[in-house]
Amino acid sequence: MTVDLLLGLQWGDEGKGKIVDVLTSKYDIIARFQGGPNAGHTLEFDGIKHVLRTIPSGIFHKNNINIIGNGVVIDPVVFKSEIDGLAKFNLDLKSKLIISRKAHLILPTHRLLDAASEASKGKAKIGSTLKGIGPTYMDKTGRNGIRVGDIELADFKEKYRILANKHEEMIKFYDVSIQYNLSELEKEFFEAVEELKKLTFIDSEEYLHQAQKAGKSILCEGAQGSLLDVDFGTYPFVTSSNTTAAGACTGLGIAPNKIKEVYGIFKAYTTRVGSGPFPTEDFGDAGTTMAKVGNEFGSVTGRQRRCGWLDLVALKYAVQVNGVTQLMMMKGDVLSGFETLKVCTSYNYKGQEITHLPYNIEPENITPVYTEFKGWNADLTGMSTYEQLPKELKDYIAFIEKEVEVPITIVSVGPDRKQTIMK
Repeated sequence: MTVDLLLGLQWGDEGKGKIVDVLTSKYDIIARFQGGPNAGHTLEFDGIKHVLRTIPSGIFHKNNINIIGNGVVIDPVVFKSEIDGLAKFNLDLKSKLIISRKAHLILPTHRLLDAASEASKGKAKIGSTLKGIGPTYMDKTGRNGIRVGDIELADFKEKYRILANKHEEMIKFYDVSIQYNLSELEKEFFEAVEELKKLTFIDSEEYLHQAQKAGKSILCEGAQGSLLDVDFGTYPFVTSSNTTAAGACTGLGIAPNKIKEVYGIFKAYTTRVGSGPFPTEDFGDAGTTMAKVGNEFGSVTGRQRRCGWLDLVALKYAVQVNGVTQLMMMKGDVLSGFETLKVCTSYNYKGQEITHLPYNIEPENITPVYTEFKGWNADLTGMSTYEQLPKELKDYIAFIEKEVEVPITIVSVGPDRKQTIMK
């Protein structure tokens, strides 16, 4: 029996979906433990690019089960669209995809609340994707939410109406202009709920407990990144769930002492979407080149990502908080062609040099301190062994390993599942 955990160590978009896809053949069960359809996991193989929003990234493999855990929030409309997009691949979703009854539902009015709240903030907006994620988690913690299991109850529509009416009153409170036709949105919502009911709902914590007793291997899959964790991220510019390792326990009902390997995914540089502090952001040619070569646009939102150099202070923090046992470096190929690379190894924080992530990393408090490395010019995308990699990249990898004290076991050199080097 094995329970391993895979999560992102930066501000999301690290390439988790690709690595889950690469590792899936080793596991019987892939279980998503938090987040919602604001985060897309991109997989590429056989010349086809796939973007998954809620469905776990192991869905394209024949021999495993994919679970959407209780920590996930599900938008039935988005979910139906995702399932429709998979129809041409003839996947047996009825038996391969199962959903926790304790997962919360995103209602149409959650999305409207999200838009009204963000519009009311003006220039102080946090960069919400407007998918209704925040309001849904607010209802969850406020004990008002509607869960997947409620769909099976006779009074489901009555519960829905009570909560939707409350949301409409809240929307009025924000006093902003939001144009919508709720009856149309609700028609679409309830049609999607009927499609959702065709899938299998489970008491996921019991299912996973029995799976562990039966010796099944489980890979827990996170969304977003550790620096977006609602507790340990760059608050308030964070998501609304626990994206760190602890979120796998609360989002699936797996005991912490059952988790063995913790795979931490990070890019060879750093990116961020939306608002919030980003100490190593590069506003010059380097950041522009990273964005262009790395195709740094959100797989769901299409928003351009902000780019900058690798921040080892933040990376070490994420490794510590998550108890990472293995690192996987993504997009090493994007840095090919830079004459000089920079890595942030400490911060100048209010006149003092520090090597830990402080409470506030806004630019008025933080100046990154960099170590420079010689770059490489080689095209990495066709390389298949670690020995083939240029010396400069190996030196870069060795330096990171020494600083964070965790081995890098995978180096990704392209988006395809085949462009993955095991170290």
